[in-house]
Amino acid sequence: MPEDRARHLDIPLPGHESHPIVRGIDGIIRLAEGIGVLVLLGMTAIVCYEVVARFVFNAPTIWVTEISTYMFVALVFIGLSVAQRSGAHIQVEILTSTLAPARRAFLEAVGLWVGLLFIAAAGWQMARFNLSEWVYGTRDWGLLGTPQWIPELPVTFGYLMFVAAILRDLFLLRPPPNPWRAWAVPAIEAAVVVGLVLCGGRDIWLVPGKLDLGTAILCVGLLAAALAWSGARVAVAVLGVYAFIGLLCILARGAAPAWVGGALVVALLALLFLGVRVALAMGVVGMVALYLMMPQPQLPILADRSWTSVNTFTLTAISTFVLMGSLLVRSGITTELFDALIRWYGRMPGGLAHATVGASAVFAAVSGSSLATAATLGAVTAPEMIRRGYSHRLSYGVVAAGATLGILIPPSIAMIIYGNVVGAPITVLFMAGVLPGLLLAAMFSGTSFVWALAYPEATPTERAYTWGEKVRALWGVLPFLFLIFMVLGSLYLGVATPTEAGAVGAAAALLLCLQRRTLTLRGLYETALETVKVTGFLMLLVVAASTFSWVFDFLRLPRAAVEAVTSANPAPWVVMLMICLVYLGLGMIIESISMMLMTLSVTYPIVVALGFDPIWFGVVLVLLIEIGLITPPVGMVLFILRGMSGDVPLRTIVLGVLPFIGVMLGFIVLLYVAPGIVTWLPSRMG
Repeated sequence: MPEDRARHLDIPLPGHESHPIVRGIDGIIRLAEGIGVLVLLGMTAIVCYEVVARFVFNAPTIWVTEISTYMFVALVFIGLSVAQRSGAHIQVEILTSTLAPARRAFLEAVGLWVGLLFIAAAGWQMARFNLSEWVYGTRDWGLLGTPQWIPELPVTFGYLMFVAAILRDLFLLRPPPNPWRAWAVPAIEAAVVVGLVLCGGRDIWLVPGKLDLGTAILCVGLLAAALAWSGARVAVAVLGVYAFIGLLCILARGAAPAWVGGALVVALLALLFLGVRVALAMGVVGMVALYLMMPQPQLPILADRSWTSVNTFTLTAISTFVLMGSLLVRSGITTELFDALIRWYGRMPGGLAHATVGASAVFAAVSGSSLATAATLGAVTAPEMIRRGYSHRLSYGVVAAGATLGILIPPSIAMIIYGNVVGAPITVLFMAGVLPGLLLAAMFSGTSFVWALAYPEATPTERAYTWGEKVRALWGVLPFLFLIFMVLGSLYLGVATPTEAGAVGAAAALLLCLQRRTLTLRGLYETALETVKVTGFLMLLVVAASTFSWVFDFLRLPRAAVEAVTSANPAPWVVMLMICLVYLGLGMIIESISMMLMTLSVTYPIVVALGFDPIWFGVVLVLLIEIGLITPPVGMVLFILRGMSGDVPLRTIVLGVLPFIGVMLGFIVLLYVAPGIVTWLPSRMG
């Protein structure tokens, strides 16, 4: 287990970091870190080159889109092991957070071994896929005609490094008691690899249509490795988890769609409750369903989903927008923005709260990430509000609420993922989020105003500022206006596509950092490395959700859900209310992007069948996701602020954000009653 993860769980580190196995894996991951940083920066650079070549010199390339997409695929799978070592992959800790350290360590080990089988199986299937592409000489449909096995190879190596990173964590979590057991797992791994290589690209059936030799080798190897390193109790628990999921799938096979969907959801929730990483939980349930609920095992789908769900140029914007947000944090310009807004809003009741909302809206317009907004403003605005006498509840409540604007006001990572999944145009989604984002920011500001009037002691009055001070302070806003122009201006003026706009923004943010001399070469490396980690864990969610939804689609569960809803003929508002309640409930226990990806295959067809605008639903879904970011027990923004607040209890932050949650729920009702708030601006684009 990574050091920061172990400390988070209050599990004492066993002191085996110097073991040759751990040092060897650490060396591999450090190499992956360096490669990932170079790939990210290279991908961003060539996309910027394409924009300049096309717009300035009217000489568009024929290779940038294809090569940058391949680089993104490599970046994603290289980033998996990097994210694992840093403890970045997301899990639900409702149960594990209440247990004693020893029990937590036990569950953590079980969860890692359970997830390891999915990663190993995906890597095995991807290797077979690579082999077949090489043997048959398959080439890409793009202009370059690239042999497909070349860009697909990083997927296989990425999975192998991910397996190594998980094994590293398992070794540190429950170190083997003697040397022969320590080296048993590498020996088992070697035997498994040899066995799979001997199987080659063909299925050797032990039980025709039911059990193949390769799968049997993987399962036996996993249980033997778990027994060697983590002990009999963990190995039996892992076997029990898979037996439970398998039994659910077997019992549901051929049953009514409602029972099939219920079985898959129960299996998924059980894994989440046990603390299995969210992406691995979706992948495991999807993998078992592919094996036991299909007419014949369909594990090659793991390779297909790994490649096709990530191999798209649109998704490269996620890594470049994350990089831009990280560079903005390094630049330090957020402090100047907040100071400027204080001078304009300071004398109003709750003036610093209004300044925080304004800073959140502006930062959201260039970062695309609520987590980056929360981390930045949590370090800048909340301490300043408390220093000036504002209550802890209002200070952290308004920062948490303002942070949610990061995925509503464009650019938005959540909107990019939504558009990619359902096929909605990203540019239209971005435009649709502008007016709702600004209105929601105004409502947050109004809530702060009412709070200040109702509880004057929570918001001391600031001194008056002269017009000269106000005008001079506007210099602090100029860098953000420059970035907004570079990102949204390049997008809507036709200079760059939505995907390219992220790279343009990252380059602009880098220029600001260099101009202000706030970024060293080491700082650039660390910023890029953080982006590699975030890209890795986000895209693993996409891969796992794609596998999970493929099972749903094959079993025709979305179609059955649509038929059930339409045959019942309920009022559309009733269906939307039920969907909102489901998302609000899931948002309390599941990370937001994961929640969206695991549910869209069912909710989106229902919404479209009822006649709702997909663009409108995208904005409403993002609002529901925003609420999930600030609702306990999983709200990630709450945890970020709690970690940065020192001794401020989580309960205080939660109580501070509750009024703003009420405002957001009311705003969703308003959007249902007046959908033109979402659709008006996009309708003026054409």
